[in-house]
Amino acid sequence: MTTMETKLLAAPTDPTAWQNALYAFLAEKERRSGSRRTVEGYSRMLQHFFGRAAKTPDQVKSPEVLAWAHGVGLSGRTPSSVTIGARIACLSSFYRFLIRMGMVASNPCDALERPRIVPNPARGYTGEDVRKLLGVIPDTVPGRRDRAIVLTLVLTGRRRSEVINLRAGDITLEGETAYYTYRGKGGKRGRRELPRPAYEAILATLSDASKSIATMQPTESLWQAGAGERGVTSATFYTRFRRYLAVAGMAPSGVHILRHTAAKLRRDAGESIEDVSAFLDHSSLAVTTIYVRRLEGVQDTGWARVAEAIGA
Repeated sequence: MTTMETKLLAAPTDPTAWQNALYAFLAEKERRSGSRRTVEGYSRMLQHFFGRAAKTPDQVKSPEVLAWAHGVGLSGRTPSSVTIGARIACLSSFYRFLIRMGMVASNPCDALERPRIVPNPARGYTGEDVRKLLGVIPDTVPGRRDRAIVLTLVLTGRRRSEVINLRAGDITLEGETAYYTYRGKGGKRGRRELPRPAYEAILATLSDASKSIATMQPTESLWQAGAGERGVTSATFYTRFRRYLAVAGMAPSGVHILRHTAAKLRRDAGESIEDVSAFLDHSSLAVTTIYVRRLEGVQDTGWARVAEAIGA
């Protein structure tokens, strides 16, 4: 009898043990990815699948995974190829973890064909779009805080969670230049200059809460609440961001479009792909090249000669 078979004889029958395995998997995922948002997404999908299946992981079969992956989810909409792929990837990752732990012998996702992913074209706002967005944010305590967050997102190119998680201790001032320290995707840490307009907007919103970076505890959030106001969370900011887009007459979008915008505006300002790659903390220049090409589109240099040939 192999070591794996010996372990599998002890596979838990108590549902609590499976739940503990789920918690361990999510903890490992967060440690490896460094993204709380990714972990929350995985948690929602796994809870949804096993709640619907009403089975323990060792009882699940491939057809059940197939039906769930292609079925209507929590949103009530038919899933896109991206969503289907994400569901299968999430569940498959969990089963690979269970196999390593000796709790199951096989992965029901292995029998499934992954959908061909057709990514949506990347979008980024123009400078005029950003001015329009900033123009509808009210000059109120929560509005000034939201303005500071938008400016920080656009000027630094950081992800939403990286900005929302900034603390007083992450900001340092050297002469007239402010710097911020952040934890990026995959646990990557960095220290960058904090653009002056973002820094001044942060100081203004902290002033609304009678706070200053110099006197705050290092662990205190930069996005303090004013009198009678609650602090901002990632979900709260997302809701308010969507509201601002509606008021500005702009199409609904996720906050990540501001990262696309940061890249687009840098390229429009003449920065090289290499500069933008370093700015975005991309893992390779190839990733940035694809990213930027989707934002910029491909210029057609031959259409004029063809049009001339056909008399158009």
